[in-house]
Amino acid sequence: MLKKNDEYNVEIVDNGFNGEGIAKIEDRVIFVPGAIKGEKVRIKILKVNSSLCYAKLMDITEKSDYRIEHDCETYSRCGGCNLRHIDYDKTLEIKKLAVETTIKKMIHKDIKVQEVIKMEEPYYYRNKLQYPIGLDKDGNITMGVFAERSHTIIPTKNCKIQDKLCQNIANDLFSFAKENNIPAYNEQSGEGILRHFVIRIGRRTNEVMVTIVVNDFNIPKEKEMVDYILQKYSQIKTIVKNLNNKKTNVILGLKCKNIFGPGYIYDYLGDKKFKISPLSFYQVNPIQTEKLYSKAVEYADLKGNETIFDLYCGIGTIGIFASDSVKKIYGIETIPEAIEDAKQNARLNNIENAEFFVGDVENKLPEFIKERNIKPDCIFIDPPRKGCDKIAIETLLKIKAKKIVYISCNPATFARDLCLLENKYELKKLAICDMFPFTSHVECVAVLKLK
Repeated sequence: MLKKNDEYNVEIVDNGFNGEGIAKIEDRVIFVPGAIKGEKVRIKILKVNSSLCYAKLMDITEKSDYRIEHDCETYSRCGGCNLRHIDYDKTLEIKKLAVETTIKKMIHKDIKVQEVIKMEEPYYYRNKLQYPIGLDKDGNITMGVFAERSHTIIPTKNCKIQDKLCQNIANDLFSFAKENNIPAYNEQSGEGILRHFVIRIGRRTNEVMVTIVVNDFNIPKEKEMVDYILQKYSQIKTIVKNLNNKKTNVILGLKCKNIFGPGYIYDYLGDKKFKISPLSFYQVNPIQTEKLYSKAVEYADLKGNETIFDLYCGIGTIGIFASDSVKKIYGIETIPEAIEDAKQNARLNNIENAEFFVGDVENKLPEFIKERNIKPDCIFIDPPRKGCDKIAIETLLKIKAKKIVYISCNPATFARDLCLLENKYELKKLAICDMFPFTSHVECVAVLKLK
């Protein structure tokens, strides 16, 4: 009988969806983070459930050929890049198999990923840095990343996936705050000023937007801090204060005030220019985003005379990216600010065949079809991690567009939605794009054709 704190020598027989090793004892599945398929290891049982157990990797007695030395000082505590101990190409194999297995479990068919879109240089790729600021156990101001499954801040100066310039700016802002005794936010008491530094960079334009998330708009020595950072970095085009005075895990509040510059920056995807505001959703790895969207357009096999819907359109990136290949685009998104950005982005690129509308896809889509009596030839879907709402799926089945191009950041909800659509649609092609190297996350892109 397995018990907490028991230790065992086991062989890792597989890797799970989150990259963790899987062992079996007495027909029990044991999840072992940090272990690789084929390794022989010593583990310590941490948690026992009815059918699953969780264990800590204590020692490796026989290493995998795919194990590499991780290159990050916070790796063992952060949990962000949880595959950093595995050869990069091997991580792609793990992700591919995980996607195929997830889909097979849901629809009971063998589905193969046709293509894995890797990143040539899988380092320093994030264009958006979000570092929390708080207090350490001694009450001193600290900045970095949250430890896995906690709100303990791990001091971080060099993250291997964050843009280097953004990290330098964050480190200098933190040094100024520390030297000038600007109060950090205290999660327990709700007191203090500084909560997060959010720094975004246009990968192609090199324009930087600094967002200082605060518990109170009145920042001590604000002018001095702004002058200090602007003197050091000419790339900074705008600095914004964002108010978040709620006890919440959400990073950004809804109110922003410009301290310097216009309150936005620009970047390019392909030959299309996009305006990025503090609250805008914009993919964090634009290098891979271009590849992902190019694959989506390729899968759609557009001839130039199609009407397409861009659902969960955000700031209009996919629709605008595909605009040269279609007759008409209709985008739907629930966030009003995102739709305003989408409209501006269309104007920015002199695109006249795109319209964008505010509303929940599950409510707006049926209303939109009924009022305008438009039958799309192709539908692009890029939903949040929770996938499509049941009503949205039902509407898609009623519309019967010839093709659906589905982009997903969550293979589990993608597989669920695929199962709901398969009575009328057949999955024709499936690729995965490694948008988040060395993490367990992966982006899927698939084309479904009407049967």
